[in-house]
Amino acid sequence: MKIRESSIPGPNSGEVAVKTLFSAISAGTESLVYRGEWPQDLTVDESISSLRMGFSYPLKYGYAAVGRIIQIGENVSPEYLGKNVFSFNPHETVFLSRTDDLVLIPEILSPEAAVFLPTMETAVSLVMDGEPIIGEVVAIFGQGVVGLLTSAILSRMNLAKIVTFDKYTLRRKASLGLGADLSIDSTTDFGVDRFEGFFKNSLSNDHRTDLTYELSGCPEVLNQAVLITGFNGRIVLGSFYGSKKADIQLGSWFHRSRIKLISSQVSSIAPHWSGRWNKSRRLGLALKMIEEIVPENLITHRINFCDADKAYRLIDEKPEDVLQVIFNYEES
Repeated sequence: MKIRESSIPGPNSGEVAVKTLFSAISAGTESLVYRGEWPQDLTVDESISSLRMGFSYPLKYGYAAVGRIIQIGENVSPEYLGKNVFSFNPHETVFLSRTDDLVLIPEILSPEAAVFLPTMETAVSLVMDGEPIIGEVVAIFGQGVVGLLTSAILSRMNLAKIVTFDKYTLRRKASLGLGADLSIDSTTDFGVDRFEGFFKNSLSNDHRTDLTYELSGCPEVLNQAVLITGFNGRIVLGSFYGSKKADIQLGSWFHRSRIKLISSQVSSIAPHWSGRWNKSRRLGLALKMIEEIVPENLITHRINFCDADKAYRLIDEKPEDVLQVIFNYEES
C-alpha cells in the first residue's frame, strides 16, 4: 500500500473542494482489495460515483470520508463554505465533489462519529432485509463493525434473544456492551446439541433461531448459520466474500427445513421497500442511529494518513486487536 501525490484543479461549476478531516477503513471490504481478493470481473462500486471504474491497480479506495468544504465553485451557495460534510470518497487529503453527492453533517455529530455513516447504513439495511419480528430469536455471525452495529440496532427491538458469534475476544466483549444477550467464540467445536443449550428458555419451538445473520466474511461460516436456523427461518447473507469460495452444505437440514437465504447489499433498496423508502430516507435513519448508538466508542486506532501502510498491516496481521481504524488528516 502506497500514498501517491496528484494535483487537483479548482472546483468547477456546481462543485466544491473538500479538505478531509477523517476517513474510516472498512476492514472487511478493504482487506479484500489489500490482499488482491476482489473479483476481477466487478467494477469497484457501481453505486458510488467516485468508484465507478474497473478493478485494476493502482487503485484509490475507501468510501467513508468526512471533511470541511474549503472552496466553492460557481452556482454553489456560499452557505456551503466551511460546512462539515460526509462523502463516499476514497482516502485522500483533498477532493472535489458535486454538492448532490455530499451529506451535510448535523452539528450534534462529531466528524469522528460521522465516518460511521456507511457502516451504520449497512446495518440499517441488514435489519430491514431481515425483517425481525417481536419475540424472535436472532443470531449474528461476525462482530466486526458492521456486525456490532447490526447487533446494537437489533438490541433496541423487543426480541427474545440475541446471540452473537466471533473468534476474537475484543469483538465479543464489545458485542455484549452493545446489547447482545450472549456472545460465543465461533471457533468452538459444537454441534446441534450445544446450540439447543444456547437457545433454551427462548420462545423458539425447536431451540434454533428464527433469523440468522452471516456477517463474518468467511464462506464456511454459512454452514454454521444453516445448522442453527430453525424450520422456515431466514438467513441474511450480508458478507461479501470476494473471490473466496467454500463448500457449502445445502443438503439435508437446509433443504428440508425450508430455510430462506436472503442476499443483502446496501447499494440498493430491496424492491418490497422501495415504494416508501429511498436512500435519502435510509441515510437519515442511519444518522439518527449514529446519534443514539455513539459508534465512535468503537474506534480503537487513530492513525495519521501519512502512516496508512501501518494501518493496513495492523488490520491484516493483528485483527484481534482492532475494531475500527480511522485516518486522521490534520498533519497530512
